[in-house]
Amino acid sequence: MVDYHIKRLGHRGDGVTEEGYFAPLTLPQERISAEAEGRSLSNVKILEPSEHRVKPPCPHFKSCGGCALQHASDGFVANWKVDVVREALAAHGIETELRPCLTSPTQSRRRASFSARRTKKDALAGFHARGSDVVIDIEHCVLIRPELRAALGLVRALAMTGASRKGEISVQINTSEAGLDVEVRGGKPLEPAVQISLAQAAEQFSLARLSWEDDVIALRAPPIQRFGRARVVPPPGAFLQATKEGEGALLHHVQTIVADARSIVDLFSGCGTFSLPLAETKEVHAVEGEKAMVQAMDAGWRKAEGLKKLTHEARDLYHRPLLVDELKRFDAAVIDPPRAGAEAQVGELAKSGIKTIAYVSCNPVSFARDGAILRDAGYNLAFVQTVDQFRWSSHVELVGAFVKN
Repeated sequence: MVDYHIKRLGHRGDGVTEEGYFAPLTLPQERISAEAEGRSLSNVKILEPSEHRVKPPCPHFKSCGGCALQHASDGFVANWKVDVVREALAAHGIETELRPCLTSPTQSRRRASFSARRTKKDALAGFHARGSDVVIDIEHCVLIRPELRAALGLVRALAMTGASRKGEISVQINTSEAGLDVEVRGGKPLEPAVQISLAQAAEQFSLARLSWEDDVIALRAPPIQRFGRARVVPPPGAFLQATKEGEGALLHHVQTIVADARSIVDLFSGCGTFSLPLAETKEVHAVEGEKAMVQAMDAGWRKAEGLKKLTHEARDLYHRPLLVDELKRFDAAVIDPPRAGAEAQVGELAKSGIKTIAYVSCNPVSFARDGAILRDAGYNLAFVQTVDQFRWSSHVELVGAFVKN
């Protein structure tokens, strides 16, 4: 055992020593003893704890890999996430107002992806253990909503019915107004007996919808998500913001940024998280790569009352970004790309002269890279609002306001 001093946190939430070793579940300024295995430290013992160290609120924290930072105070984690954004921007020479992080409350995660494996007599359901593919029970998880915790029995039943003895299934569950919306991946082929058993499970657990790979097994009630006044039925497995509170924080700041615009283009619009609420007061053109999401958004818009014109198109913005001539008719843009960012599309936005851009991101590094493109084209980054939907994880979300000088 060797003594080490933790200098900082890495982007995954592990402590980093002065020598560059990674130590899980440690905090800056702590003195530890540990054994080196490659670039990682194991058998870590805390010799001098940080003032920010707290007792983890979840009994599963030591074994579960779902959370990385429950041993740190809420204030420390919030400040650290803002610092992650600051460092990413500083790497490109960008300075701006960094507003205090908005953190979703405990038991607020409305979607979760569970893992499940069959055993000889039963099944295991939960999350993977830390640094392992072992599935552990998370009956007392303090992160997810109570109805998701209560669904572990359902996940075990699905594994007993549709998982092979050697494989693992992934069960994504979203809450909805009509009940749980469940999609399963990695299961057995849909033979008649399996399909019948799955349909019975959907009835037994009162599911709104059960999908198996790309097939809908049961639809007892449309799994409605509400975006502003619109009620949308997303396709199975569609992207949904992790918490209602986090979605509300992102939406509020997007609405504030584009408040003066009359016409808006929403890029990577999904099922209408931003498009539909914005259409209550403005004309919106929504662009999304997956046609099923576009169709779900359109159906929600058509049934809602009092919305302004919302046009849309299904288009792969990585291979076919909207070009300058197509962007010129809009006063403002909203963009919410995947983790890779949207370098090609941002390049076109930079040349378009659109006055205001609300950029929503789940990756500060790609956000800063794209932000530098806009900065070099004459845009000022007015502020960044960090939003923590993935409490106790290293995951960071944000929305930035770019304004043409």
